[in-house]
Amino acid sequence: MSDMALHYLWWIVALLLIGGEVLLPGYFMLWIGFASAAMGVVLLFIPGLGPVAQALVFALFSFVSCFAYWKYIRPRVDSIPVGNERLNRRGEQLIGQRYELIEPIVNGRGKARVGDGMWLVSGPDLPVGTMVEVTGVDGTTLKVRAWAQA
Repeated sequence: MSDMALHYLWWIVALLLIGGEVLLPGYFMLWIGFASAAMGVVLLFIPGLGPVAQALVFALFSFVSCFAYWKYIRPRVDSIPVGNERLNRRGEQLIGQRYELIEPIVNGRGKARVGDGMWLVSGPDLPVGTMVEVTGVDGTTLKVRAWAQA
C-alpha cells in the first residue's frame, strides 16, 4: 500500500471506531478512534514510518487518549447534574409541601387535596381542613404531620 493511502487507512479505521461508538456506546472506541485519527495525521507528516513504529505510536496514542478520558474527562462528566433525580417519583417531589385535608385522618388514614387531585395520607388523627406538611412517602401514600405555622 502506498504511503499516501496509508494515512487514509488510519482515518477510515478512526471513522469505523467512532461510528461503532455510536452503535455501542461506552466511550471506549471513541478514544481509540481519536488515537487512530491522530495516527493518520502523524503519517501525513511522516509518511515513511514503518509498520512497527506505527503500531507503537498508535498504542501510545490509544493509551494516552483513554487515560485522559478516565482521569480528566469522565470525572467532570459524572459530576454534571442530570436534572431532577425525583423526576419519575412524584410523591417524593411533594416532600416539604403543605396541603389541606379534604377527609379527616382517622386511625392514621385520610386524604389531602394535592393540586386538582387527592392523595391518601397517613399520620396522626386530624380534622378536615387541617393544613398538613408532607414528611415522607410510602408507595402512593403521603406521610404527613400537622403544619405548625411559625
